Amino acid sequence: METSPLIYFANPVGRVIDNPQGFGRLIYQPGPRQTEDFRGFLSHVIRLLASRPGGRLLIDQRQMQPFTAEEQTYMVQEWLPRMVADGGYRYGSVLVADNVFARLATATVITAARGLHLTYQYFEREGDAVAWLLQQPT
Repeated sequence: METSPLIYFANPVGRVIDNPQGFGRLIYQPGPRQTEDFRGFLSHVIRLLASRPGGRLLIDQRQMQPFTAEEQTYMVQEWLPRMVADGGYRYGSVLVADNVFARLATATVITAARGLHLTYQYFEREGDAVAWLLQQPT
């Protein structure tokens, strides 16, 4: 019996999905983000990853607008270190944004966080992103 993905949390920033295949899924919605909503959204990603083994996350940025400088700083200095320490985050499979500036903002965050020893792969197609993520050890 196959289980459907469960919406773990949702707000105007996006949805956090508990995928029955053993990973979390973060889906960004289009449009501007409020700071409170953004931080709340990301805190639920930590909670979801902390509740399951493997530290694997599919990050769907296809409709996302670029991160602001404030969001980038928050992610690098606070959120990603907490994701690793509290959520066990290790592997990120990224469905790249349609917006080239959003892609650049993501690359800036990933580069700044390289000391956390996270492994990322970028994909255009969801099937490829899921397949890679499922190959990573738990």
